[in-house]
Amino acid sequence: MSGANKTAGVGLNRQYYRRGPDYRHGDSVDFADIKHTFGFAGLAIGAWVNKQEKQRAAELIFDALADLAFLLNLPPLAIGLRGSLSLAFGTGGQANVQAHYAPGSQTLALAKNAGAGALAHEWWHAFDHYMAAKLFISPPQAREFASTRWLADDKQYSHPLNQRLDQLFATAFLSQQGKDLHPYVARSVALDKQLGQRYYSLPTEMMARAFEAWIQSREDIKNSYLVSGTKQTELAKQGGYPDAQHLLQIGDCTLQYFALLGRALEASE
Repeated sequence: MSGANKTAGVGLNRQYYRRGPDYRHGDSVDFADIKHTFGFAGLAIGAWVNKQEKQRAAELIFDALADLAFLLNLPPLAIGLRGSLSLAFGTGGQANVQAHYAPGSQTLALAKNAGAGALAHEWWHAFDHYMAAKLFISPPQAREFASTRWLADDKQYSHPLNQRLDQLFATAFLSQQGKDLHPYVARSVALDKQLGQRYYSLPTEMMARAFEAWIQSREDIKNSYLVSGTKQTELAKQGGYPDAQHLLQIGDCTLQYFALLGRALEASE
């Protein structure tokens, strides 16, 4: 899966803006705490990540994932997608890419010095991939994503959670009447035509940009390590993200889905 390649900040020494709850109460955390708290299947840390970098990265990633769980009203363990998602830091990356999600290994990989701001985008890719087998009746191909299958109109399981997720996809991709593609899709297609490629108009990328833009639009929590670049970048100025009104609609559907999912997870404990 192509990763987020927005203009990155510099490395772990820069200061990242954050406004949100103090989950750690001043305590330090390490990658083992991240694995345990968020339910990851496995962790991989690059050999060139030194002790100080590991400490700094663990704190940044822990707070970012905790903020993501808070914004989605999910128990932290749900971030690891029922123990199916692995996390890599400073290893397994791709050239010139901040971060990426690898569907083959179900791994979310962050670059050591350039992973900041892409975490929300890549987590959505992981979620989108995970849901390809949950939303639809026929088994997915190994690298299929729910958003792509949705646009292909694959037959869905009937379930209240799936109905909410179906509505989220419909809100992101279709006009309010549900008959035409949303102008956000048209803008994404136009961007690709201008650049002579097919990337921004991929269903997976449109949904990941919509999700991260909604996360960054939230006023209750701000975390530039979790998400950045959806407002002032050249891509934003070219219409590569949903506009403010569309984001409100996407946000309503996202909150409804994850609130219902959170309650279902709590009830199953």
